[in-house]
Amino acid sequence: MAIHQWQTDERPRERLMSQGARKLSDAELLAITLRTGIPGKNAVELARELLQEFGSLRQLLNADQQQLTNIRGFGPVKFAQFKAVAELGLRYASENVQRGEAFSSPEQTENYLRSRLRDHHQEVFACLWLDNRHRLIQFEELFFGTINGASVYSREVVRAALRHNAAATILCHNHPSGIAEPSNADRQITERLKQALELIDVVVLDHIIVGDESCTSLAQRGMI
Repeated sequence: MAIHQWQTDERPRERLMSQGARKLSDAELLAITLRTGIPGKNAVELARELLQEFGSLRQLLNADQQQLTNIRGFGPVKFAQFKAVAELGLRYASENVQRGEAFSSPEQTENYLRSRLRDHHQEVFACLWLDNRHRLIQFEELFFGTINGASVYSREVVRAALRHNAAATILCHNHPSGIAEPSNADRQITERLKQALELIDVVVLDHIIVGDESCTSLAQRGMI
């Protein structure tokens, strides 16, 4: 049955307007984004099918163009809509921190970094550049590697610190395997960067490894 044939108070758009977005299921929110279904399926049914096929909302929104546009009725326009929604969610999650809010807890820092790094398919090394009150100046992705690792150059990290006039930094990178355990290479690069940044009076507060569901802080493990 087409959505316009449903009772008014059961239609996703009308329920959002009257009850708020939080009352809607993932499928209903996706249906509003999709706007239309395909022959034989309304937008809600199509959304449910997509969620079931990809396993979760996160996996669906992170799917690439080929994966999505191979689905009947899902063309470039719907793909662009999905990517726009995913990016808006990411920007919303990090907006307060980007405005200079201080990191007040390890949990806040880890949640922020997971939102920025965990869905990369390759290893990405980044820095949170902070002022002397530990407020964010800039989140900067510096090095990109294969799934096996990234080359990190101390000279480029020092240049970035000077460019941002940072007083402190939190180093971070993701493990595409999803397992956030530090390797010997992780510990070595942390020590190398700590020594290099000390020469310009920039303090390394932590090095956080981002996995799929958790993060590991080298500072909490006594490795810094």
